[in-house]
Amino acid sequence: MDNNSTQLQKKKATAKKPGFFGAIGNFFKRIGLYFKGVFAEVKKLSWMSGKELVTACLSVLAFVAFFAIIIGLLDMAFDAGMLGLNNLGK
Repeated sequence: MDNNSTQLQKKKATAKKPGFFGAIGNFFKRIGLYFKGVFAEVKKLSWMSGKELVTACLSVLAFVAFFAIIIGLLDMAFDAGMLGLNNLGK
């Protein structure tokens, strides 16, 4: 058993580490594997139908428009208040 463990240690010690170009190649292989995994996961997704997509987009646009109006009204009110306070001191 001692002989086997020393042989394994010798193999590990003499095993070549990948050089610069080997490391670069492994880097690109890992990137390729990453994108393969990403594409596999994208295929598993369930996508919205066209009608659902239009409904969701219109809902978002309505929500944004509503809050843009509210923020605009608040801005005008604060502006008027600040002008009133500014004129108070004159």
